[in-house]
Amino acid sequence: STFSATMEDTYNNRTSLVKGAKDMVKEAKRHTAKKVNKVVDRAADEYSSHRNYTRFQDEEDEDEDFYHHQKGHEGESCRDNEEGSSDATEGHDDEDEIYEGEYQGIPSSAADKKHKEGQVALGQPMSDAVRDRSELEQERDADEEELAQHYELIMQECGHGSFQWQLFFVLGLALMSDGVEVFVVGFVLPSAETDMCIPNSSSGWLGSIVYLGMMVGAFFWGGMSDKVGRRHCLLICMSTNGFFAFLSSFVQGYGLFLLCRVVAGFGIGGAVPIVFSFFAEVLSREKRGEHLSWLCMFWMIGEIYASAMAWAIIPHYGWSFSMGSAYQFHSWRVFVVVCALPCVCAVVALTFMPESPRYYLEVGKHDEGWMILKQIHDTNMRARGQPEKVFTVNRIKIPRQLDELVEMESGTGNPVSKFFFRIKAEIHGIYLNLMKCFKYPMQENTMRLAIVWFTLSFGYYGLSVWFPDVIKHLQADEYASKVQIHINERIEGFTFNFTLENQIHRNGTFIHDQFVNMKLKSVTFIDSTFRYCTFDDVTSVGSLFKNCTFIDTFFFNTDIDESKLVEGTEVINSTFTHNKTGCQMTFVDDYSAYWVYFINFLGTLAVLPGNIVSALLMDKIGRLSMLGGSMILSGISCFFLWFGTSESMMIFMLCLYNGLSISAWNSLDVVTTESFPTVRRGTGFGFCNALCKLAAVLGNLIFGSLVGITKAVPILMASSVLVGGGLVGLRLPDTRSNVLM
Repeated sequence: STFSATMEDTYNNRTSLVKGAKDMVKEAKRHTAKKVNKVVDRAADEYSSHRNYTRFQDEEDEDEDFYHHQKGHEGESCRDNEEGSSDATEGHDDEDEIYEGEYQGIPSSAADKKHKEGQVALGQPMSDAVRDRSELEQERDADEEELAQHYELIMQECGHGSFQWQLFFVLGLALMSDGVEVFVVGFVLPSAETDMCIPNSSSGWLGSIVYLGMMVGAFFWGGMSDKVGRRHCLLICMSTNGFFAFLSSFVQGYGLFLLCRVVAGFGIGGAVPIVFSFFAEVLSREKRGEHLSWLCMFWMIGEIYASAMAWAIIPHYGWSFSMGSAYQFHSWRVFVVVCALPCVCAVVALTFMPESPRYYLEVGKHDEGWMILKQIHDTNMRARGQPEKVFTVNRIKIPRQLDELVEMESGTGNPVSKFFFRIKAEIHGIYLNLMKCFKYPMQENTMRLAIVWFTLSFGYYGLSVWFPDVIKHLQADEYASKVQIHINERIEGFTFNFTLENQIHRNGTFIHDQFVNMKLKSVTFIDSTFRYCTFDDVTSVGSLFKNCTFIDTFFFNTDIDESKLVEGTEVINSTFTHNKTGCQMTFVDDYSAYWVYFINFLGTLAVLPGNIVSALLMDKIGRLSMLGGSMILSGISCFFLWFGTSESMMIFMLCLYNGLSISAWNSLDVVTTESFPTVRRGTGFGFCNALCKLAAVLGNLIFGSLVGITKAVPILMASSVLVGGGLVGLRLPDTRSNVLM
């Protein structure tokens, strides 16, 4: 019994020593984090004074010496638990010091199972298997904070130069493709519907369903970029968009066209969250706000490109060809092909760029991340004419890697079931990662960001649909006011071989008349009679025959059919031969075609000054002031729409609104990028961008249904939503001086 008591006392003493050692380690880490923060602040000051980085490297080494000195008193058992692991880098450095994939403990043997949870054998580290999950996550969080501070120092040493500018233009092309995709559907909608004989009742689906595809894509690809990498995901989603965008220009059926545009939208949905996450991770703190704002300009360039191409191509019916009578390739299809070109260029350019080094470090790939950081440093130094400058960083602290528990599929499954199981597992992983954004300490910021994204998008996209429709409504009213009315006319033996436009013929009589090689545009015949007449090669755009009578009349190569003969029209002893089949393109005759594209082009150009101003002032005024101020001013500007009674006034208000709102978009992109940690940045940004697309769908449906009915509801709705969102935006935390977590 005395021997047992002695053994128990010895064991208790050892357990107390281990516990005390662990407390000393945690205290040392807190002390180290404080000192690293001081190092970062001093580094920023020294860089502004153009001093050498090696001084701060020496200070950091002193901190590490202190850290290892503290750990030296604790014994080998606790020392190794504080370091992250990396399969690629296990081993020793030049001084034979374990720097990276340090020993994480050994699996417990059968004899160890006798020990209770929390007990360890003498001289062995505690295995992760017997440690609390929350404790491991706290260690990882501490490691991530340390990496964030160290990474900021590294990016300052790498500098801002040639590498960042190359990546800027490559990612800019991807962002430009997203801007094009948003507008291409709206521009081709009228002509695509006419070309494919789509009734008005189902035409609204095309615009809405493409936004829904982009919404799903934003959430999925944003989340996947946190799992498999920024560059890899961006390549896949851009390739998907480019392929199906090209394919959509060649398919003939409306259903296939709809499917291709949905899949293309699903692909491009990932562009915005990945592009901003990727670019932010190669920028230092003092460059981040300004250069992310410059990147936003490419979305506007995409709008300008789409508007200009639509204006130049779609109204020109001559930009088309046909292969027999079955296949028609009209000008709007040429426009769709041209709009896919930026996406193709982005895919090609992206193949020459490396992965985000910050992503590699976060997932434990130390060597890969270090090599890319060295590439950034060397590229920038060569461009500056300083190729002899050496990259001084030789080791980077990476966070502890925690194994995720994934349900395993049985080996008997076929490839299809395994594929769907993999997709299900990935979506579940994205969902779990998103749920962490709604836990302390991030939940309040995530909710506020979601509200701001939704309100800004609802107001912007809603009004962007409402503006052109209101202008078209004003044009239609003006067009209708100029209609020519002919009553009780009698015309015999006359040949019509010219265009009749915007006319109403009531109670007319036409005898032995010929309508040859002509167009009827917005012409309505009411209670009229046609005797012994000939219609040869006639196209009737927006024209109708109401309660008319055709007697002994010959129709050859016309598009006059049952849909044009309405309200009791009678056809007596008349012949229809070689009727034109399919739907006739009307866009060449559309009086508002040029105006719609020109107005969008002007509205987009008005964004340019706001974009430049927001980029220059982003770090001076601050993200939140610019975000809240821009949204509130945009909401106030909506009230002036009440006085827009003419086309010129509405165009001016459109330009003013676009110019004021762009600063809010730029600020929101920057704040969202900086608000989420690297392991959840793509997921969080993707969720916010998915909400943006959902708000766009609702805005299109609600505002579009109010055109021509009332002005008060859209104006009050847009104003209140924008002002409310701006006030919420002012409550977000200021991320201007933070390192990128």
